[in-house]
Amino acid sequence: METGPSGGALGSDDLSPSSPAAAISRWTFEVSRRYQHLLDKTVPHVLYRWIGCLLVVLIYAVRVYFVQGFYIITYGLGIYLLNLLMGFLSPQVDPEMQDGPSLPIRGSDEFRPFVRRLPEFKFWYSITKAFCIAFVMTFFSVFDVPVFWPILLFYWIMLFFLTMRRQILHMIKYKYVPFSFGKQRYDGKGLNSSGVVLKFSVGQRKLIKEGTCNICHSLKLHPMTCIFNLDYCPIKQL
Repeated sequence: METGPSGGALGSDDLSPSSPAAAISRWTFEVSRRYQHLLDKTVPHVLYRWIGCLLVVLIYAVRVYFVQGFYIITYGLGIYLLNLLMGFLSPQVDPEMQDGPSLPIRGSDEFRPFVRRLPEFKFWYSITKAFCIAFVMTFFSVFDVPVFWPILLFYWIMLFFLTMRRQILHMIKYKYVPFSFGKQRYDGKGLNSSGVVLKFSVGQRKLIKEGTCNICHSLKLHPMTCIFNLDYCPIKQL
């Protein structure tokens, strides 16, 4: 009969602020918060982020070269990177799957920016994390499965060719390019260098001039990853 109260007291001790479980929970929350804060600070530094990513890739390549093994890990990593690349090159809403307005293809069309299915920051973060995990896995012999690596390389090249061919045909069919070349310039009429009309309301112009763009909020984008880049905002230059 006394087992119930003692068990309840033990449960309340486990949930008390001074219990080990609560201390671990607070520590993990603080670590994750600081880690997310560091990630947020790297958002505007695109060039430095990709330089760091290339260094991680180089370290992994040197590790695999000297070990002469873990080819199955490299193959799986290549498949994963190919999947990320397709998400980076694809629009957030596939034109084949929607009945609404499509991407603008003429100067008279309303301006609708290209929004990636996989944003640049997540693309970089996923690649860097994948190479870090693969690098750690090369220290465990259980993942060193003997395999004839030229076959894996040939199969991956064929898969890359077929996938990119399908993606390029999709771009040609719906007339979009997932890259921006050079700095976009805008004139006083709200036209960019490509002749695409930019239509903004008075309220949007006011928000942009104040540093907060309503378009970014409607697209759920972080200001640092703004499609216009607030440093070259079209409204600020009008």
